[in-house]
Amino acid sequence: MFAVIRTGGKQYRVTPNAVLKVEKLPGDAGETITFSDVLAVGSDAGTTVGAPLVPGATVTATVIAQDRLEKIIIFKKRRRQNSRRKNGHRQHVTVLRVAGISADGHAMPEAAAKTPAAPANVPVADEAPAPDMLAEQSEPYASSGGDETGPAPL
Repeated sequence: MFAVIRTGGKQYRVTPNAVLKVEKLPGDAGETITFSDVLAVGSDAGTTVGAPLVPGATVTATVIAQDRLEKIIIFKKRRRQNSRRKNGHRQHVTVLRVAGISADGHAMPEAAAKTPAAPANVPVADEAPAPDMLAEQSEPYASSGGDETGPAPL
């Protein structure tokens, strides 16, 4: 089973017991957080995609730690101006372990979850140009009076 959740302006595909780092959320280590912004839920029976959210679906996670990511360096230089600025930034994150995914029985049946195949009568675009177009392109200097190596000298 999997779910797609939205937090911190990003979307994450989560599975039970998965460990993920998300933007900082309030809570101490050991606390439980419930995500109600579930965009999709999938299982063996099929996939339910919300419009925009799946009604009644929740994902619970346990806070493992409040941490910071690796430092990124921001370096700005204006050439020939003797101007340089160097800054660093470490983003605060919350490390979570997904405890469970609850779909509340709203999973689609398997037959409805399958995507339809592409229709067979759709024309496919030609990737190579037509042979008569190749003949016209291979003689670019024929009309200018020059030989095959280039245009006529002035």
